[in-house]
Amino acid sequence: QVQLVESGGGLVQAGESLSLSCIAAGTIFGLNLWGWYRQGPGDHGELVAAITNGGRTNYADSVKGRFTISRDSAKNMVYLKMNSLKPEDTAVYYCAADPDIHKLAQLQALDYWGRGTLVIVSS
Repeated sequence: QVQLVESGGGLVQAGESLSLSCIAAGTIFGLNLWGWYRQGPGDHGELVAAITNGGRTNYADSVKGRFTISRDSAKNMVYLKMNSLKPEDTAVYYCAADPDIHKLAQLQALDYWGRGTLVIVSS
């Protein structure tokens, strides 16, 4: 079983920064791809950033240049640094993981999810 627990959400103003953290526990051996998915009010949601164990990354166009995903494998942690936040970044952010690194290129849905942390960006 895989447990992913997010932290770091909150309320910020447009233009500010926020960092999210995710700690992974349980049967994480074999998980090779880690990501952050977000679900905003009234939208279908998207995988905004992903990173492989080897450090390859991919970002959705909506966050490219503003968000940075990173991973500390020794601590079983995944991070998302969000800069220049916009009101449209308001969403519940979920940490996600998957065994299949081939999902990186197309930012496909990952198999394992945390419970999410809420980010609200006010204008």
